Order: sequence, then C-alpha cells, then structure tokens
Amino acid sequence: MVPMPDAAHTAPPAAGALLQVSGLSKSFPGQKALDGIDFTLHAGQVHALLGENGAGKSTLIKILTGVHRADTGHIHLNGRRIAPRDTADAQAQGIGTVYQEVNLLPNLTVAENLYLGRQPRRFGMVDHRRMRADARRLLARYGLDIDPGSLLSDQSVAVQQIVAIARAVDLSGKVLILDEPTASLDRAEVAMLFDVVRGLRDQGLGIIFITHFLDQVFALADQVTVLRNGRLIDSRPVAGLDAMQIVTMMLGRDLAAAEDQVARTADTAAVAPAMVFKGWGRRRSVAPFDLEIRPGDVIGIAGLLGSGRSETARLLFGLDTADSGRLTIDGRPARIGGPRDAVALRFGFCPEDRKTDGIVGDLSVRENIILALQARRGWLKPIPPTAMVALADRFVAALDIRTGDIETPVKLLSGGNQQKVLLARWLATSPRLLILDEPTRGIDVGAHAEIIRLIHRLCADGMALVVISSELDEIVAYASRVVVLRDRRHVGEIRGTALTADAIMRVIADVPAAGQPLVSAPVPETAS
Repeated sequence: MVPMPDAAHTAPPAAGALLQVSGLSKSFPGQKALDGIDFTLHAGQVHALLGENGAGKSTLIKILTGVHRADTGHIHLNGRRIAPRDTADAQAQGIGTVYQEVNLLPNLTVAENLYLGRQPRRFGMVDHRRMRADARRLLARYGLDIDPGSLLSDQSVAVQQIVAIARAVDLSGKVLILDEPTASLDRAEVAMLFDVVRGLRDQGLGIIFITHFLDQVFALADQVTVLRNGRLIDSRPVAGLDAMQIVTMMLGRDLAAAEDQVARTADTAAVAPAMVFKGWGRRRSVAPFDLEIRPGDVIGIAGLLGSGRSETARLLFGLDTADSGRLTIDGRPARIGGPRDAVALRFGFCPEDRKTDGIVGDLSVRENIILALQARRGWLKPIPPTAMVALADRFVAALDIRTGDIETPVKLLSGGNQQKVLLARWLATSPRLLILDEPTRGIDVGAHAEIIRLIHRLCADGMALVVISSELDEIVAYASRVVVLRDRRHVGEIRGTALTADAIMRVIADVPAAGQPLVSAPVPETAS
C-alpha cells in the first residue's frame, strides 16, 4: 500500500476529477525525483505535461502505470483510491500508455497486436477469422481502413501509433497517456494522430499528453502542467497562455527587461572558419543547417528538450549519419560516415547521459581515459602500459579528478569526477573540435565551476567547442555565440552584446523583444 500522505494532502479528490494525484513523492538513491506533486485530469480533457530532463515527468507516469511505487501521496481514479501494482494492474483499472517507440510486436499482424493476450477462441484454438473481423470494426472507429491481417511492420509509424492507441483504449478506456507520440511523425501524420486524439477526448477519455513541441500544446491541449526538478511549477488552462510564459516556467527564469550580461569569450568572427557544415541535416531528426566553426569558438546550442539539440550533436559527430549537406575541413571536402571518421578528423564527443553512453563503469579511471586514444591508434597498436599510466596521471592532476587511485573503477567516482574522466578521454586525443552535451548536468557546485573554467581555458588554447546546455545563464557566460533550435530547426543565432538569456528565451518562444525583430537564421529550402 502507498504510505499515507502528509495531512496537507489528505483532502478528498476534487469534484468531477477523473484522475487526481495528491502529494506524490518519490526518491531514488541520491535524488528526489518527485516532491509533493499534485495533478488533476478531467474526463474529456487533453492535459499537456511538460518539463525538461529531470523534471519528474517519467517518474510520475511510471507511478501512474505501476512501474514504480510512490513513497508518499495517493492517486484517485473516478473518486476511488488506487495504487497500481504493475502495468497490467494499471490497465485493468483504466490507465493505458502509448510511448514514442511503439511497444508492439512488428512481426505479428495488426489484429494479433490488438488482441495479444486476449485472442478470441473457438474450440480451444485462436479464432483468427473473428479476431480479424473484430479488429476491422475497432480500427474503423479510428478512421483506419487497413487489412488487419497485414504485418504491423508494413504500416507507417503513424498507423502503428494509432493501432497502439486503439489497443490501449480497448484495454483501459478511462485514462490514456501519450508519451512523445509525435516525435517520429511528419506533419501530415501528426495531423492524423491529433484527429484521433480529439475524437477520444470528445468521447470522454482523459488524455495526458507529454511533448516538447509547444505548437502542439496549443493545437491540442486544454490544460498544461509544468514540472521542474521534481516539483510542480504551475498548472493552467492553455487558453490565455502564450509560448513565452510556458518557456519561462520550464526553464525557471523570470524574464526581466534586457540583461547586461554578455558573453565573456572573445568573438572569433575575424578568424577564418576551420570547419564548415553546409546544409547538414537528417530527415526526421534535424532540418538542414549551416554552421561555421573557428578555432577558439565556443558555440552554444540552446532550445527546449526535443528541439533537436542532442540530434545536432549526434549529426556533427556521426553517431547519426547526415543524409544531406557537405563538410569542408580547412577548405577541403571531408566525410563523416560514423564516429570513426569523426575521431580521425580529431572530433570528440561527451554525451548527455554519461552513465549509459559515456563511461564504462567497470573499467578503471586509467582505462576510461585512454579508450578514445587507443581506438584512434587501432587495437593492433596498444599504448604501452607506462604511457597509459603517465597519461592518466597527467589528466587526473590537470582536471583535479578526485580518485584514490587511477585503477579505481570509474563507477565508484562522484558524478562530477566521472564527467571529468569523460572529458579527459577526449582531451587525450588533442581534439580540434570537442562537442559537449550538458557537461554540467547532475554534478556538484564545485565540479560545475571547474568544468566552466576548463571550457574557458580550452577555447583560449584554440580548441573549438560546441556546448549544449539548458542552463541559459551558464551558456551566455562562456559562449561566443549561441545557435537556437525550435521544432528540430536551427532558427536563430545570437552573438555579441545581443547575447543574453532573455534574447535566447525569446527566440525559443518565437517572441520578439519590444520594437525588435526576431534574431533569425535562414533555413535551407531542403528542410524536411
């Protein structure tokens, strides 16, 4: 049973509420993921749930669907207190979920996916004829005229999403949670999906809609709730809100008049570009963009989560292969078909999720530091053991990595020290371009300050950096210019005295300052 909430949260559910969450809290080791969250969903309502990484959205949804149990607080559905034990229990009580990555089986037919685990039977055998007939009737309610006997993998992503919704509603029928359902869809497919969602809303379902596309919030949602750092920031009707207000709630800044803080990194505009990306993009990932990178540049990448920030980094490093555009290095054509090409060009990349995509936890500090350099040399040319030790010792000292021994498994270090080990790995390769995705997220104040100082020192030494950060004041403090993304497009570039956190937020929200045009960058005509 969920523990009893504090007295402040023992009030009965609000009249007319379909789903009510009161005082919900959840902690994990070293992290409070939710802190006293209240949330109300009404029947016949699309309620947008917004927030950046670490805001608590996923934890809230996992508690509603029985993946996690809350530490404190309670949930009421139709006035009855519930505590789902698992996803099947949540579905049985009326809560269904559809994720960005459709969690169905592509090797089965549409009908088999719709009725998986509950197939109609005749004489103890699955009645395929009846199942296909039932599936055809069910799909017709969603405007789909497809062969229910066809493989799910033969259908478009949008149709697969609608099949997943049809299954979830048929199983649950009260609350539908849509977790980033449009991330892989084009505009026509989004419109088709939204028609389905509006129809379900009109039938009285309560729908929780998680997205990072603000235009979709205004197109579909009736109510919006914003979480930040595990706390409820506000919940308001969409009518009467504008994009700037939502951005301000999500990023945690009160907009003052223009700020005087300007970038402290020298403007490198007079220096010839060393790397030029022209029309660089990938369909359904990031629209084609132009980017010139000069020695000593610190180029900030800003935008809401889901705007294409990390996708831009992955394209620059070749983790995702560009399907348009060209690259020149020092005036000569170059190719990036994958990370191996990027490393050969002396590019480095520190990903956002250092634990999953960066460090190798069971390897030592020494082994983690030498990984990229060894990969560039090739495994047939091992770095001599004495050279490994000397290299690791040098970077442990230079970056002040707090470890008792370079043979300590890196998973035993603090988050800030793990981040510095990851930086050391790429600095050991003497990169000309270092791409940092959220380099200061989840680390303590001291390590945060050290990494900011390191960024300044690297650019002063002539290295170019591309830095993604959701901390606007931080990015303004070290960037020579900031590229702003919105809806997977590079929509603006701000530099010099115009570079303030206020200016970045206005471009994100597509709101010009009083009497000023929006700072904008042209989008190539080939944008998808």
